Amino acid sequence: MRILVVGAGAVGGYFGGRLAEAGRDVTFLVRARRAEELKAKGLQIVSRYGNLTLHPKAITAGQIAGPFDLILLSVKSYSLSAAMNDFAAAVGPETMIYPALNGMRHMDLLAQRFGEKPVLGGVCMVSTDVDDEGRIRQLTDFQRLIYGELDGRTSPRLQKLDEALRGAGFDAAISDNILRDMWQKWVQLATLGALTCLLRGNIGEIASAPGGAEIARMALRECCSIASANGYPQSEAFLADQAAKLMAEGSALTSSMYRDLIKGAPVEADTIIGDLLERGRKQGLAAPILQAAYVNLSIYQRGLERAAKTVAS
Repeated sequence: MRILVVGAGAVGGYFGGRLAEAGRDVTFLVRARRAEELKAKGLQIVSRYGNLTLHPKAITAGQIAGPFDLILLSVKSYSLSAAMNDFAAAVGPETMIYPALNGMRHMDLLAQRFGEKPVLGGVCMVSTDVDDEGRIRQLTDFQRLIYGELDGRTSPRLQKLDEALRGAGFDAAISDNILRDMWQKWVQLATLGALTCLLRGNIGEIASAPGGAEIARMALRECCSIASANGYPQSEAFLADQAAKLMAEGSALTSSMYRDLIKGAPVEADTIIGDLLERGRKQGLAAPILQAAYVNLSIYQRGLERAAKTVAS
């Protein structure tokens, strides 16, 4: 299977690097600057599962010569439009697109551009970051890709994908209800992102602050209520597990959105929190904690945009 990994950052670089290490036919689609970095320094992973440095195949958009079997899409949501333009030439009649993005908005955008046939559902579970030296650092133990047809079938192409992803140094599994799994991750990520970004701290700091645990419970209830109203109720076991994680004193857990925030980088506020809020509004639900987090992040994002315009002028 010829695999095109779109992006060689924290997520695509990690899973694409592991796949390449396991002998899979992996090519990275990157910008010219990242291609030069990979040529000079290689793709470097720092992980408790084994460090890795390799010099992978890397191309830019103009160098795509034809379709790939699988496109592993690992860009941030605010880069999706540009990424679709970049990898469009790699999509053929039998290509599978596996999006490792958060939320649900990207599913509609991908289907509008390429049709419904190539688009799979996907859930990516990993916590990685790119350090000042350009190395991909794994921050926690979990590393899993989940994938499925949107109608729940275990199709021949899904079995081929499963064969390609299994045994590559991370957990991989087929789901017979991938939309449910995507909503569950969205609830998890939106709750964690809203809390850490709004309250400016990790989970341990929030849980130990006066009233922090109650705000965490409120945020989780808001996100779960929206998911349920949209047809994806969360199980009691999931709720208990998330509540325990969100109220664990001493926990260093943060969200990738919070890590981007403290770096002064763009954040995925619109797709992780804003879109969830909008789906709640359509069902007549209020979500004041989510709303406060979204207003906070929108102000931050507009500040970045103003600063960029000032520099450009």
